Amino acid sequence: MSENVTEAQIEEQNEAQHEVENGVHNYSSEAEWVKPSNPVTLERLEWFQDQKLALMMHWGPYSQIGMVESWILSDDDGDWARDDVDWTTDYEQMKREYFDLNKTFNPFRFEPEKWAEAAAEGGFKYLIFTTKHHDGFCMWDTKTTEYRSTGKETPFHTHKNADIVGKVFDAFRNKDIAIASYFSKADWHTPLYWAPGTERGNHTWRGPSYSPQENPELWEKFVQFTHEQIMELMTRYGRIDILWLDAGWVREGGRVSQDIRLGELVERARETQPWLLSADRTVGGAYENYVTPEQTIPTRPLNVPWESCITIGTSFSFKFEDKYKTARQLVNILMEVVAKGGNLALNVGPQPDGRLPAGALKSMKDLGAWMKVYGEAVYGTRICAPYYTGQCAFTRKDDTVYCTYLYASEDAELTAEIRIPYSEPITGIELLASEEPISYTQDSEGVTIQLPASELQGKAPIAHVFRISTK
Repeated sequence: MSENVTEAQIEEQNEAQHEVENGVHNYSSEAEWVKPSNPVTLERLEWFQDQKLALMMHWGPYSQIGMVESWILSDDDGDWARDDVDWTTDYEQMKREYFDLNKTFNPFRFEPEKWAEAAAEGGFKYLIFTTKHHDGFCMWDTKTTEYRSTGKETPFHTHKNADIVGKVFDAFRNKDIAIASYFSKADWHTPLYWAPGTERGNHTWRGPSYSPQENPELWEKFVQFTHEQIMELMTRYGRIDILWLDAGWVREGGRVSQDIRLGELVERARETQPWLLSADRTVGGAYENYVTPEQTIPTRPLNVPWESCITIGTSFSFKFEDKYKTARQLVNILMEVVAKGGNLALNVGPQPDGRLPAGALKSMKDLGAWMKVYGEAVYGTRICAPYYTGQCAFTRKDDTVYCTYLYASEDAELTAEIRIPYSEPITGIELLASEEPISYTQDSEGVTIQLPASELQGKAPIAHVFRISTK
């Protein structure tokens, strides 16, 4: 550890561990959620809870090295983030090489319309796109820095699609897919946050290199820089449905209070985008309109709006030779999330050349094929006891209950009788995607369903989905 790091700074860093561990964010508790008083925001939260399925995309110059986005820059996160750094042990040189990746970023095969077509076919209802990760590289034509996709040092700056955010947002809106603008509140490139010559020296961590309280003028410049960047996104790129804010350690309070006056900023943005939802991750309070677990699903239903972001592959950013989840795995994850009251944001990292990986595209397409048939049990639903039992995922629309009976593999045993643990009175059951009649019996503990003989042939499907009438 650098001799420049004091005991107080170690305490500060430890305090942040509950928010991010190995690059994965924890999530706020239900108790930290504050119900908005604004009726427009409440209405938009109902809209949000109807959507169920989002496509998340982490993309930037880091895609060229097939490694975790941004985190190798933080010395305090090096114990896990630098596992794949095998070309040097000089980490100061490594940081310079990372920041220089903008000089080779040239995704000339980037066609945003193809991304949007794949998302629409996959059944995705909104997009979460990384406009800027912690490394500070801006994927839009910002006026605040040259470290951007349209900057002169970036070879891609002369391409017709160089203003990546604008092209992506327009293409997805044209497919009726809503827009969430991911933005990291931290910025490890600007000298307004990681400032040379300040008390930490060269030692980096996820927070600022100086105390905002002891350097208020410098901190205020960073606040204004952040406000200007976000307002560019809010005023120059059409309708934005969600401001999705990462870097939860940038917040008021704690040993290192990093107050960027977010409330002031969000309310200013809502003057232009009155429908805007704000997801200020892991912070709680008035501007974390919904909760965002990462790479995990809560163990029980949550009674607040929430969204799990989970990778289709193994990594948020592009990884060479990554392995992608099958449609069966994705449906199992989706139905557990939805049955517990959440939305699912599935992440794919585009390749350095601008295309989506073939394995991810196949998974998206296969998921979309399933959703075209069974999306009725997903979109626009709400929670319904007994929620999720491992094999059964329950959802509801008014007087209709859906039970998605999941099979872990195509080799799972198919039986003529299926038992589902639903004990409320019912008046009928139908099997989605089948016109054959269903017979059933009900007792005080559940329902026994007789599957038609046609459903017992061949491999196990991803799921049998039952529409249950309760009136």
